[in-house]
Amino acid sequence: MQTWKIVIIYGVFLIVAGVVGFASNPEKAKTALLSGGVFGSLSIVWGFLMAKGFGWARWGALGTTLFLTLIFGWRTWAGWMAVSAGEPKHVAAALITSMLMASLALLPFLIRNRALRA
Repeated sequence: MQTWKIVIIYGVFLIVAGVVGFASNPEKAKTALLSGGVFGSLSIVWGFLMAKGFGWARWGALGTTLFLTLIFGWRTWAGWMAVSAGEPKHVAAALITSMLMASLALLPFLIRNRALRA
């Protein structure tokens, strides 16, 4: 599968994860909806730009994904620490962990030499 398609799928996944996170706790998860929507949409834009041949979009997708990997790593750690302390944050921790795993899975596609040609 072409890298640009994977980036678009990743963006759609982030949006869906944000919606699911919000639906699981609408009072406290507004940031999940906002961040999933913003970064998911940005990833979809990167994917479409890559598909059109804009090589620099790959660097944008890589930078965005690296940033999100760091954020999701931190939030995963914090989420599971809260669960281990007895807080009922299983859904949020699992969603953030899945977002981290998706980010980690995307990185090799963006880093490989073949991805330089989008």
